[in-house]
Amino acid sequence: MTPADLADLLRATAAKVLVERGSDPAVLPDEVKVERPRNPEHGDYATNVAMQVGKKAGMNPRDFATLLAEALGQAEGIDAAEVAGPGFLNIRLAKAAQGAIVAKILDAGAKFGTADTLAGQKINLEFVSANPTGPIHLGGTRWAAVGDALGRILSAQGADVTREYYFNDHGAQIDRFANSLVAAATGQPTPEDGYAGAYIDDIADTVVRANPGVLELPESERHELFRREGVELMFAQIKQNLHEFGVDFDVYFNESSLFASGAVDKAIATLKESGKLYEKDGAWWIASTEYGDDKDRVVIKSDGKSAYIGGDIAYFQNKRSRGFDLCIYMLGADHHGYIGRLKAAAAAFGDDPDTVEVLIGQMVNLVKDGAAVRMSKRAGTVVTLDDLVEQIGIDAARYSLVRSSVNSSIDIDLDLWTRTDNENPVYYVQYAHSRTNQIIGNSAAFDYASVTPDFSLLTSDREGELIRTLGEYPRVLATAAEMREPHRVVRYLEELAGAWHPFQSDKTLRVIPQGDDEVSPINAARLELAKATRQVLANGLGLLGVSAPERM
Repeated sequence: MTPADLADLLRATAAKVLVERGSDPAVLPDEVKVERPRNPEHGDYATNVAMQVGKKAGMNPRDFATLLAEALGQAEGIDAAEVAGPGFLNIRLAKAAQGAIVAKILDAGAKFGTADTLAGQKINLEFVSANPTGPIHLGGTRWAAVGDALGRILSAQGADVTREYYFNDHGAQIDRFANSLVAAATGQPTPEDGYAGAYIDDIADTVVRANPGVLELPESERHELFRREGVELMFAQIKQNLHEFGVDFDVYFNESSLFASGAVDKAIATLKESGKLYEKDGAWWIASTEYGDDKDRVVIKSDGKSAYIGGDIAYFQNKRSRGFDLCIYMLGADHHGYIGRLKAAAAAFGDDPDTVEVLIGQMVNLVKDGAAVRMSKRAGTVVTLDDLVEQIGIDAARYSLVRSSVNSSIDIDLDLWTRTDNENPVYYVQYAHSRTNQIIGNSAAFDYASVTPDFSLLTSDREGELIRTLGEYPRVLATAAEMREPHRVVRYLEELAGAWHPFQSDKTLRVIPQGDDEVSPINAARLELAKATRQVLANGLGLLGVSAPERM
């Protein structure tokens, strides 16, 4: 019985008790919360549902908890239910019911933990979207890891997720990029507001080799050629780096297409005609302060030209026209103002502002020997995706970037993430998977097939802790999707590894028979427990885009 199964049982039992008492079961919450007590002696699970609804149902919470405990005591799979304090309920599962979690995991396999709670919801998930003016820096790398994991988690809950990269190929930053390439190709110093680094020299050289005589072209033609081909080369490298990092997108959307097609002008005209913009100081504004922005934003400047936000407005309208129910934007730490303006754009088009969700990611720093790493071999002024992968590898890079809430800045200690011991969190989890695989492989030398596992024999504290931790996985996954917090899956995997390692190292809890002993029902049950642990570790690591090695 998983926590979700127990929650359903609790709600059904509580509803029955309320009806018998002449109370309305509508006072019950949609979802009854079930938690694992901090002290295992208090039981396997606990709930405060009686305290939540007792007074609403016209009963003292403790009295309601007593009635609920009596009813639960008769339910299949429940060993005992005890009232504590003002109305808490501590619950112990029957051993067979607890062990049934193992069978449920093995029956579901790779689908264990998945659900259909988001089925029918079409989500546009936009992340990374770095300007094509240089390699992806650490902030963009964090979004690559987190965004890809979030996409997998949302899909695992039934959502139809489209991963999208907004290709910023329009605006002043592209002109500065082109100017930097021209300067490198002609041996001039980098422009004051330009881009520097070995990658600029490489791209400039590639453009010159592919276009002999480019430096003799008129200035405007030369600039346009470097601009067009330089952006193509840079973006091709970005896509390749992301692919090697295990991140691919369903859609690469060109910002310039919004301007070239007239979509920006059309979107702004629609808002202007519908009265969603107001005029002040010769410009047209959108009231983004109504949605949390620090100030209203100019949409049409006093010279009649569209401001940068015009592209954002047209882009949102484009997403909605493609049928997305929810648009999630994953933006950098300097983009807080976008929350209000994007929600304002949604409201201006008549949509619920909550059609837009904006996640803001904080900074990432590399640390080695206790000091910050600040310079890249390739990019010069920033540390890039390639730099991180070169130092610690793809698995450790992805795991370390997803491990913390995006609301907090993180320091990645290169000394820690390259260690091959349990101090390294990703090694700790991957080794747990490797160890399960090793034990399962060793079992092939014995006749387990003729023995029926007896899960009711898994009565030790370590077995119980491991089983209960396995049972938490579906709820962790559902919460990670609901809260848009992939780091919850990471922390869960470390908790699961923390329950597995003491179990597998306990010589009194043998999976493999010792000496000439034959396989017993408890040996078979423990082997199934090892298989279930391997499955959940693999499922969770897969959602993070991290490998589950068979041996280490």
